[in-house]
Amino acid sequence: MRTIRSGWFKSLLATALVAGATGLAATAAHAADLLDTVKQAGVLKVGLEGTYPPFGYRGANNELDGFDVEVARAVAAKLGVKPEFVTTEWSAIIAGLQAGKFDIIVNQVSVTPQRKQVLDFSTPYVYSAAQLIQRKDDKREFASLDALKGHKLGVSLGSNYNELAKSVPGIDVKTYPGAPEYLRDLAAQRVDAALNDRLMVNYLIKQANLPLRPGAVLPGANTEVAIPFRKDNPKFAAAIDKALDDLRKDGTLAKLSNKWFGSDVTKPLK
Repeated sequence: MRTIRSGWFKSLLATALVAGATGLAATAAHAADLLDTVKQAGVLKVGLEGTYPPFGYRGANNELDGFDVEVARAVAAKLGVKPEFVTTEWSAIIAGLQAGKFDIIVNQVSVTPQRKQVLDFSTPYVYSAAQLIQRKDDKREFASLDALKGHKLGVSLGSNYNELAKSVPGIDVKTYPGAPEYLRDLAAQRVDAALNDRLMVNYLIKQANLPLRPGAVLPGANTEVAIPFRKDNPKFAAAIDKALDDLRKDGTLAKLSNKWFGSDVTKPLK
């Protein structure tokens, strides 16, 4: 057997010790739960668009306001920390969360199998469904997505409604930066219908001031809205769920829902 020279062995041992220490440090850093980080900082960083009324938008004095803004403030208060809002475009908001630019998103993020692969979610705090928007003078009634086969449907790029529409073969799905653009095309008869959340439909029609009307609420297209955060933070997940549960029990969620929507949308759809 060939012997190992002592100098080479010492070098090998030193390298192994450094690698082991680095590995332990990385493991410890990985094991640090987000709840500890948030509590230590005293701040909960919240990602949202800030341009999505009535959920999150700039109101009087350029202050953030809206249903999701108030929910985020209430959750932060239950955690005993202050909310810090980080406004981000929708197209980049999931990536921003994964990159650690904020701790949670409170921006009507629906729970989908694809998103659950890369993020963890709280228990739902809003239950909704997809609803169509049509022109007032259009006598057709599209009662389902199947009824839209062979027709043009407007949706927002990157939204879960884009995915929903494209899941039905035969629909000519047209994507837009946001609701104002597809509503204008709907009024101009460039698309036959548009698709959005039932919570948004009446608000969008009112704000657009165009000859549009609510269409059918789509059967079987119910959505659960929850708070996403990075995976592998069990203490943080339990704390967020407890905060939301407390807000349900003390009536805060129902109060906020009735304030912004005129009904309690925080309970599961029947």
